[in-house]
Amino acid sequence: MGRLEGQAALVTGAGTGIGRASAVALAAEGAALALAGRRPAPLDRTAEAIRAGGGRALVLPADVADPAAARRLVAQTEARLGRLDVLVNNAGVNVGRRSVGSLDPADLDAVLRVNLTAPLVLTQAALPGMLARGSGTIITVGSMAAVNASPMAGAAYSASKAAVANLMQNVNHEYRARGVRACTIHPGEVDTPILEGRALVPDAAARATMMRAEDVADVICLCACLPPRTAIEDVQMRPTFLRDIRADLESALKA
Repeated sequence: MGRLEGQAALVTGAGTGIGRASAVALAAEGAALALAGRRPAPLDRTAEAIRAGGGRALVLPADVADPAAARRLVAQTEARLGRLDVLVNNAGVNVGRRSVGSLDPADLDAVLRVNLTAPLVLTQAALPGMLARGSGTIITVGSMAAVNASPMAGAAYSASKAAVANLMQNVNHEYRARGVRACTIHPGEVDTPILEGRALVPDAAARATMMRAEDVADVICLCACLPPRTAIEDVQMRPTFLRDIRADLESALKA
């Protein structure tokens, strides 16, 4: 029997990358999955992978940048799966112009809507059910750019990830005594589709040095599966081999 048998999890950005890998890993531990994302086709592929392994998956296309849609995601999960025990705030966006000097305030707002406001709204929607049961786990995918601001990740993305990490700390301060725990995972470079948006798209040699989505999914699964008495609050993850990123930084600052 899996460690999450009888529980339900909602993963945003579940169609590709870390979201897909996390959903599959949580399902392997016995959780029923609600899969959220803007594009139905990738979500369907994630659901197929979960069902092929004997798991249960619910596809819920939605844009979490819309607060009403984010609230509906939680309501639909609870209505159709009966509960929500694990919320994984994985959906994230970035913009092309990443330098402080060229960042458009409208682009900053767009990043904050997905990377900060959506996790807040989803957390607020999930809290009543979790508090009523006296247990729940909220896991947010942050970034090492929150710990060490990086021109390669960009000013907007770095700031949004630092802010959401602080938000999760507040969740712990306010609700840990009532059984709800929050964790922020800060990965360094991971070979996922979001890399295609960089000014200098990493080549195969660069990607070979990076972590894989499954590596981050393993840590997400650990945070969800630990006994309720234990909370992992922050995790920093880096590739073992730190590659030369001087060209990447130079390209980012020119964007």
